[in-house]
Amino acid sequence: MDSGTGRVVVVGTDGSARGDAALRWAVEVGAHAGDTVRAILVRPRDTLLPGTSFAIQPHGRAPEADYHLDEHVAGLARTSKAKVETRTVHGDPATELVTASADADVLVLGAHRGGALADLVLGSVGRECVRFSRCPVVVITPEAAHRFAPA
Repeated sequence: MDSGTGRVVVVGTDGSARGDAALRWAVEVGAHAGDTVRAILVRPRDTLLPGTSFAIQPHGRAPEADYHLDEHVAGLARTSKAKVETRTVHGDPATELVTASADADVLVLGAHRGGALADLVLGSVGRECVRFSRCPVVVITPEAAHRFAPA
């Protein structure tokens, strides 16, 4: 856990509408003054597994090459009373987010709407995080994020 007195809210984000909804919920609803929001962008490794190609995205949406996490988060979290940190890591998103959950009080994710076939073939980062996270997990859609937005 964080050595401070506040909570640590880890949020997985990738610049998508769903990642933005998770980040907005984390900074506007999930975190308060004294808390730390840790926004994590997971980039896929550059190496390929044998027999695979970049045409198959086993980890879901890959962030654009010119996407800058610090600038994006600063724009979305400018009114937050919580301390906001950013981290970019390389690897499998589910593995990296579950690892980050070990030092968190809550893990916030955007919901994936890839359909049953996409979940069956590609797997689901959210499903793996819910199964293996070491803290409570909040999975939020863009629609739901607006329902909880402060007035």
